[in-house]
Amino acid sequence: MNDPAGSYQERRAPNGLYYRVIGRGAPLLLLHGLMGSGEMFDPLVDLLRDDFRLLIPDLRGHGQSGGMSGPYNVSALAGDLDAVMAEAGCARANVLGYSHGGAVAQVLARVRPQAVAKLFLVCTYACNVATLREYLEGLALVSLLSVTSPRRVAGLMLRLGRSSMPGMTAEKTARMRDIIAANERKKMRAAATGLLTFDSRPWLKHISVPALVIAGAEDAGVPVHHFKTLMFGIPGALGTVVQGAGHTLLWTHTKELAGLIRRHGVRE
Repeated sequence: MNDPAGSYQERRAPNGLYYRVIGRGAPLLLLHGLMGSGEMFDPLVDLLRDDFRLLIPDLRGHGQSGGMSGPYNVSALAGDLDAVMAEAGCARANVLGYSHGGAVAQVLARVRPQAVAKLFLVCTYACNVATLREYLEGLALVSLLSVTSPRRVAGLMLRLGRSSMPGMTAEKTARMRDIIAANERKKMRAAATGLLTFDSRPWLKHISVPALVIAGAEDAGVPVHHFKTLMFGIPGALGTVVQGAGHTLLWTHTKELAGLIRRHGVRE
């Protein structure tokens, strides 16, 4: 990633949350998925740093915020963001939540609507266990993290999930595995329970900020029925389905995603 002078900072908020500030312009808060870290956004950062001031935290228990104690549920992860925004001098931002980060973004938009200029929900869900199969898959993930490392879980997920990741190169797959592997097993198990307990469907209608829902047409990890739930549940939401993209849309269709953010992001 290119780092022009003065456009890159590493910080730690008063609550201990690690985050990076990159670029200049209207604030854009990027929230990564379960077992990830802010590093997963690096391909997108290179395309948006001239348009937005990017705030990129490692969520509680993940990456360089891995030393923070629990809880690691969605409400706790969302609650940490007030400290990041305040310390960064940002009262209001565009917010992009990717996968499980989308659940965090929804909670932030519900409890702090004045802090969210635009909500981008990418490859995410209102309830990731809406079907029996999804519930069993969530239980399996929690069970695996009880006995084996995130690196091994990542290897298994990446092998079994190839159908939901069209366009991923061997290099990108290895990088994703390394990001997941850097996390601690017990904390990831605790965070993974959020997949079983989060359900925004009863209160989606109360999200009052402008929202754009983005899905991958080939996403087997978070299928299109989740896109529809968010689209029809959030008042006035707009939506787009990226053809040929799977759950790794961020890595395989980065230019398309950056274009959508530029077109729909609020510039203040």
